[in-house]
Amino acid sequence: MRTLNLGILAHVDAGKTTLTERLLLAAGVIDEVGSVDRGSTHTDSLALERERGITIKSAVVSFVLRSAADADAPHRLSDAGDTTVNLIDTPGHPDFIAEVERVLDVLDGVVLVVSAVEGVQPQTRVLMRALQRLGLPTLIFVNKIDRPGADDRRALASIADRLTSAVVPMDLVDNLGTQEARVVPYGDEAFETLLLDRLADVSDDVVAAYVRDDAAFTPQRLRAELVASTRQARLRPVLFGSAITGAGVPELMSAISELLPPPTGDACGPLSGTVFKVERGRAGERLTYVRVFTGTLRIRDRVSVRDTEARVTGIGVFEHGALVEQESLAAGRIGVVRGWHSARIGDAVGVTSTAPREHFAPPTLETVVAPVHREQRAAVHLALTQLTEQDPLIALRRDDLRQETSISLYGEVQKEVIATTLADEYGVEVTFAETTTICIERPTGTGAAVELIDTPPNPFNATVGLRVQPARIGTGVEFRLGIELGSLPLAFIAAIEDTVHATLRQGLHGWQVTDCTV
Repeated sequence: MRTLNLGILAHVDAGKTTLTERLLLAAGVIDEVGSVDRGSTHTDSLALERERGITIKSAVVSFVLRSAADADAPHRLSDAGDTTVNLIDTPGHPDFIAEVERVLDVLDGVVLVVSAVEGVQPQTRVLMRALQRLGLPTLIFVNKIDRPGADDRRALASIADRLTSAVVPMDLVDNLGTQEARVVPYGDEAFETLLLDRLADVSDDVVAAYVRDDAAFTPQRLRAELVASTRQARLRPVLFGSAITGAGVPELMSAISELLPPPTGDACGPLSGTVFKVERGRAGERLTYVRVFTGTLRIRDRVSVRDTEARVTGIGVFEHGALVEQESLAAGRIGVVRGWHSARIGDAVGVTSTAPREHFAPPTLETVVAPVHREQRAAVHLALTQLTEQDPLIALRRDDLRQETSISLYGEVQKEVIATTLADEYGVEVTFAETTTICIERPTGTGAAVELIDTPPNPFNATVGLRVQPARIGTGVEFRLGIELGSLPLAFIAAIEDTVHATLRQGLHGWQVTDCTV
């Protein structure tokens, strides 16, 4: 059975979590669809998520798609076999975009949800730009066709105009805007003509092949081209439906199984993976969420994580809506590892993983956090430190001169969530200073200085010189050697580099210095 790691992304309130519930119901994982309004959804497990009716943390749940050919829709693809889907439900609110960023690198495909009433919204555009940069295969699900005000043609036009023109609608909608709304298939000839036009728009090879021999473009050939173009992220199929009523969900499940690509990693190859989520269990133990790209991770293995060896004491694999203890985690799978006490989000597992990439802008706001009760200062700092394990972009900073602790934010809702989390989970109450914009410093010219050995006031055992020069915007801080290896012990070089990065976190005016080469 093949595996597919699938993300569901959307602007807030587009119906993403309700669609997740409907998929779990259709797959037999749950007995009834949970309600976001009633706080009874399967993936929104935090009390705060149920209270606010929004997704705050990404959640993983697994189910099996039983594949079956659709005799009533010959233009649909043929049986592709059963598929185990690891579905990751992500937040839609922009204040929690960091949760989305962390899962993008572990996905094989995405369902991007768009409301048939509101159409493309600001967050939808941000998400699509990231998906296009990554080349992630994407299905677009136009939800809420049962809602008054739904307009399938307007929604499709907004997708083509504001997201991507490389779309092909897979369905038509009947009884739009009513509880009886349902999807109906195109006629064979109409769909084949539409599909051929879309394929010609995204592939010169299809045009050339059609010119050479148009008779070769049978329905089976068109289906094969649709699969290839979708998996290569050149074409993005659009499906319509309603997560509330279930209309269009079987067609979406068929498309997920048939159009999105399975992982290609070799389970017998060298171990390669990445950490994309860290949380604490009920007993306070650290749970590390890992996607394995190649190789197999086993209990009692000692694995390179953060340049140190970490021993695996337990492995949980997502199966049929539950986390099941297993002896191993093979390539292509997502699991929860126990025993990695120092693992952080973005850490490479093994020796061949690529470094994590930034897909969205970092937080642009910051605020100072202070305990309501002064005697809880140490407890607040410890609690915030543990929160940064789950969200490194909080970027906890301590100003010893002012005796202040500050954190980075995406917005005011995130600030409220942090305050509630600290009170409910850690038993500490905090206040926040007024939120301010994060400022940074960039050098505009080159500066250099040197401290010579045995020359006052240099108290050190070596001559050290540094040159700081501007770099391209967005490149951060790069450290290079202006000496040959061997001029200093490696431990000295490592200490100098660490000090450079630590010092530039707060420049002359108290702001981080970035976009420079040292």
